[in-house]
Amino acid sequence: MSKADTVVHLLAETALFKALPRADLLACAAAFRKVVFAKGEMLFARGDLGGGLYLIAEGRVRLAVVSSTGRELSFRHAAVGEIFGEIAALDGGPRTADAIAMTHVTAYRLERNALQQLLSTQPAILTAMVAYLCQRLRETSEQLEAIALYPLETRLARFLLVALGTRPTEGGARIALEIKFSQDELAKLLGATRPKVNAALGELETLGALRRTTDRLFCDPAKLSRIAERDDV
Repeated sequence: MSKADTVVHLLAETALFKALPRADLLACAAAFRKVVFAKGEMLFARGDLGGGLYLIAEGRVRLAVVSSTGRELSFRHAAVGEIFGEIAALDGGPRTADAIAMTHVTAYRLERNALQQLLSTQPAILTAMVAYLCQRLRETSEQLEAIALYPLETRLARFLLVALGTRPTEGGARIALEIKFSQDELAKLLGATRPKVNAALGELETLGALRRTTDRLFCDPAKLSRIAERDDV
């Protein structure tokens, strides 16, 4: 698959570009440039002046903030087919978070001037950008609300349900879920510590909502849903 076809395929699955016809997607794809990062490499740091946005073709990127005491909170993982870095790319202001490659990452970068050109010539992208940013704001608000107001077991149940997505079950069978990162990273996403996350996993296991093996969680979506709706676990 050519570079253009790869980018078009990825763009067609994103909220920002999926409304465009193929001819316009090809025009957009021409403006993206391939970039590669090693595991652990920083794509950009919080406070850096905004440059371009990124579209991931392979790998996973952690978006995180670090407190003055060194505590890190991962508020999002960007995986294949996802876009990040759009805020600074839009306004040219400083980056709002660190972006670190959790694995080897292959991505495509769209420079700010190219993005501005696309926004001026493709009204559909501008409309989609507004909707996309509003959705991100809602997700951030929900994440902050969960950390502030809900017990860790509830937050963990909700996280697992999102990770499961809409995968079907048969006869109430558990669904195998592979978590592709460590408990340390899961703790950062949930605003907790590793021991507390381990204890929360144990509590969900006791409640019958999941079963743990060395590399997978076998989840019962119905029981997770009931726990996710509670605020007094």
